[in-house]
Amino acid sequence: MSAVVAVLTGSALLATAGCSSGAGEAPRVSASASPGGASPPVSPSAGRTPPAKGTAAVVRTIAQGLNSPWGLAPLPEGGLLVASRDEGTITRVDEKTGAKTRVGEVPGVSPAGEGGLLGLALSPGYASDRTVYAYLTTASDNRVVRMLYDAKRPAGDQLGAPDTIFKGIPKGMIHNGGRIAFGPDGMLYVGTGETGDRGLAQDRKSLGGKILRLTPEGEPAPGDPFPDSPVYSYGHRNVQGLAWDAEQRLFASEFGQDTWDELNAIAPGADYGWPLAEGKGGADGRFRDPIAQWHTDDASPSGIAYAQGSIWMAGLKGRRLWRVPLNGTAASAAPQAFLEGEYGRLRTVVSAGGDRLWVTTSNTDGRGAPKQGDDRILELRVS
Repeated sequence: MSAVVAVLTGSALLATAGCSSGAGEAPRVSASASPGGASPPVSPSAGRTPPAKGTAAVVRTIAQGLNSPWGLAPLPEGGLLVASRDEGTITRVDEKTGAKTRVGEVPGVSPAGEGGLLGLALSPGYASDRTVYAYLTTASDNRVVRMLYDAKRPAGDQLGAPDTIFKGIPKGMIHNGGRIAFGPDGMLYVGTGETGDRGLAQDRKSLGGKILRLTPEGEPAPGDPFPDSPVYSYGHRNVQGLAWDAEQRLFASEFGQDTWDELNAIAPGADYGWPLAEGKGGADGRFRDPIAQWHTDDASPSGIAYAQGSIWMAGLKGRRLWRVPLNGTAASAAPQAFLEGEYGRLRTVVSAGGDRLWVTTSNTDGRGAPKQGDDRILELRVS
């Protein structure tokens, strides 16, 4: 077991090295495609450790007046697709003017509690196939569907009928996971939750409390760690953030219960401990430790993105944006908080290229205190 060094800064406890359950280092994945179908972006800070202290400033508000925004997918031709969790609709936002155009409603969405229309991702071949993937809650389960997006059709009717590629993910009023993203290997990664049924997280036959790895057609991806299973990692409580660094290593954010929220470096086949461990597992070598952890009042994390050598993590209950500078798959310095309380709950973070991020607020989700203009998409400059 590698040594663990804890640094307490404010309310954030940083673990600079993780315990391994024998699954090894988080792998570097052969690059074949990124979420938009282009080559994965390379950060200027790739190969060197970023400074302990960074910066983050809101450059502008891109759009306002959004209802329960959850998934966010930048289009290569310009514009952002935004999923409304509670309305079950997708809206295109012009990132230059802020104009909003309703693309269509996704049939079969059954919003309740933390469920509804959640994550969005573009096909690796989007430039030619114009396919959008979505994670949604139905009356019976959580599932992943894909749809054709035809912007030439009349507004409100630009989505084709959803084709279900993967179903049977447990659903509940809470802990539905929901983040989906295509990795640099062209495979679809899916973050799920254990729906409040703790035992699902350790049950490798269950799809709850896992990170799944699928082909674009919804089959278990080649090289998955367990035979004939889409399970990539397990022992998760509620995964809502997925991102890869410049070396194509996967990181994920995870809600804790009462004590520790987590940022994890993900290794195939690894057990992240829930419900037997929350946060660092201490001397128990069965579980892989988080690279950073926070008290739940300070984080309650959702989306994450990689930029400028750091993972940037949205905080819901914490109402702030966290920066975690990286040295490989370890945090190189204590987490640093930005936007504390300025915009309320933060849900999704997406790289806008270079030193820019797009961040959505989440104040109209039933747990926030909406202000005039909520919810909104912000553009940040970071370092």
